[in-house]
Amino acid sequence: MSRLPNFLYVGPDKAGSSWLHEMLLKHPDAYLTPAKDLYFFDRYYDRGLEWYAAQFRAARGEAVVGEVCQDYLFHPEAAARIHATLGPVKVMVCLRDPVDRAWSSYLYMRKHGIGPDTFAEALESRPELLEHGRYATGLDRFLERFPRHLVHVGVFDDLEADPQGFLDAVTDFLEIDPLPLEAKDLAARLPAARARSVRLAGAARRSADWVREHDGARLVGMVKRSPLVHRALYQPIDRRAVRPEAGDVSAVRAALAPEVDALERTFGLPLRESWGW
Repeated sequence: MSRLPNFLYVGPDKAGSSWLHEMLLKHPDAYLTPAKDLYFFDRYYDRGLEWYAAQFRAARGEAVVGEVCQDYLFHPEAAARIHATLGPVKVMVCLRDPVDRAWSSYLYMRKHGIGPDTFAEALESRPELLEHGRYATGLDRFLERFPRHLVHVGVFDDLEADPQGFLDAVTDFLEIDPLPLEAKDLAARLPAARARSVRLAGAARRSADWVREHDGARLVGMVKRSPLVHRALYQPIDRRAVRPEAGDVSAVRAALAPEVDALERTFGLPLRESWGW
């Protein structure tokens, strides 16, 4: 059987996971699947261990074999499945202000023609916008099964402020050599964008979902990582000029304040201060 992961990034989405995946792909002591988001421990667990192991068949002698999948943090059974399948592996999260994360996720929906026209309506009709901000709830499931020293908690603000320092903390956690970043990588790239054609972008997304359902994760990963595809489908917008309404910000903060308080107690992080809450 192929080597199995000894490291997983488990979430959340819209918090630098694509950047982290790209950087670790460059590390000579790490093997990550070319396709980010295999979704084995949530969507495709019924495909079995042999299928999952096959995704890592190209791994050789690297110290770290890993997967980046942004949704494992929120699935109620993922932590237990990971522990039962892989044992006490290292896991990581990167926490982003839940308001910014939800807003970024909403913009992603809109550029693919998904969901209602306003953020307020989306908060009502798309529960995942809030559910994927329940970081403490998700982390509790992992801390029930994994010792604290095997759980690395990064903060997206640190990635934005100092990408090299953020990555150095990750490589220290993984016990591999630091990876000096190139100039083009010294930015946490989470560009907001709009589709050049919502119809075309939506069709591309549906096609990717179909291919993934039919065991084409590797192909999806190659296409999604292509700069040419991104330039063809999307054009960037200024995140600073496109912001949620104050009432919507208050609604998200009110719903998720207990989660932030729990994170501060458990991990000793000044998140309210960092996020301006």
